[in-house]
Amino acid sequence: MIEKKLKISEQTCSLKEVLEIIGGKWAMPIIYILSKGKLRFKEIEKSIEGINTRMLVKELKNMEANGIVTREVFATVPPTVEYTLTKKGHKLIPSITALHNWGKEFAV
Repeated sequence: MIEKKLKISEQTCSLKEVLEIIGGKWAMPIIYILSKGKLRFKEIEKSIEGINTRMLVKELKNMEANGIVTREVFATVPPTVEYTLTKKGHKLIPSITALHNWGKEFAV
């Protein structure tokens, strides 16, 4: 059987673009946690084992810039910041859930 090689250029590859939008290795856990509803920064940080503050800030800023999450700041002392998924972010949940289920079956 002869296999044909798929020609996928970087310009037409939507998977590369999706991975650039979603972000790094912490993006999917953050989106999964936020799928449960609006959360404060510290609640997100405590929910994801192994993430540090600097990385969480970086990931949230990237996701906010790409329209995945919204950030709401309240004028309190200390400042309260809450994050929620946008409509665009909610559309990622079925894909992330499918990857999670695949991982439970094959990556463990």
